[in-house]
Amino acid sequence: MAASGQLPLQQLAPFRITPAFVGRVWGFGDLRPWYDRVAGSEPIGEVWLTGDECLVATGKDAGKTLAGLFAEAPEEMLGKAAPRSGSPLLIKMIFAREKLSVQVHPDDKLAQKYGQPRGKTECWYALAAEKGAQVACGLKPGVSLDKIKEGIHGGTLEESLNLLPVEAGEMIFVDAGTVHAIWPGSILLETQQNCDLTYRMYDYGRPRELHIEKSLEATRLITRAGKVPAKALPGRTILVDAEYFRVERIAVDGSRSGASLPGEGEPAQGLAYLFAAAGSARVAGPGFEPVDLPARGIVAVPAVSLDFAIEDLGGLELIRIAPNWPEKKQ
Repeated sequence: MAASGQLPLQQLAPFRITPAFVGRVWGFGDLRPWYDRVAGSEPIGEVWLTGDECLVATGKDAGKTLAGLFAEAPEEMLGKAAPRSGSPLLIKMIFAREKLSVQVHPDDKLAQKYGQPRGKTECWYALAAEKGAQVACGLKPGVSLDKIKEGIHGGTLEESLNLLPVEAGEMIFVDAGTVHAIWPGSILLETQQNCDLTYRMYDYGRPRELHIEKSLEATRLITRAGKVPAKALPGRTILVDAEYFRVERIAVDGSRSGASLPGEGEPAQGLAYLFAAAGSARVAGPGFEPVDLPARGIVAVPAVSLDFAIEDLGGLELIRIAPNWPEKKQ
């Protein structure tokens, strides 16, 4: 029952989002078989699944931008307990044909110092990895800021980076302040705060802007970044549960009700995304047209969602991603 003087919230149906293909100098010209997409003049390095300018693809709000829908119906999308800060998560796929820049992301406090709403903590889930694939994640023990400066100007920064081997199915957490770089050899599902703020330290001679002073200011010599062991629970495997986001692999044996998807400790009504890492599914329920979820597609489940079930149409590997609010993890 709604409080006196308040109208009840309007329930929203789950909806599919149209991805945005983003050009990057280090990307691929052809994303097949992951997506039926061939690049034009610029390689594609990222596929934004929940970017602010991504379009709602199904339902009564089809054609609206995701940012517009969050602005129009913040409580319906996020839930009553959530801060009203727009879309909280940016979910991407990363296709690196070359090494990305060595970079660091600011935390919320530093980002706000320079006029941005939030910083960028992220995680990477490896959907695929070639033999010998690596990422740079953090600094070797004992590396100082002076050593970093020497490496930037002398071209030896890689010597200071902590390298992690990557295998399919692994999760890597990268908190703000971590010096890092994605290298070729793996296909990553990246979940991050909804912020595309990057301070580049070193870019292998590419003619792009560097942000050396800001990157040094943002750098933490020791962080919590690294591989996260999966936690198997009945019906789900938690891949990471940290401030800002929770990512888990969900078992779907034929069909599964939407009410069974939130995990322990999550709000009864909260935003979530369903991503098909492999296979395909259908989301259906009374009151809305069924929504197909193709491989590498994503469906948003609003906080105030109509009842639904998800049906495995074959080979489904379902990843569920939900925001965590920082105060929950203090």
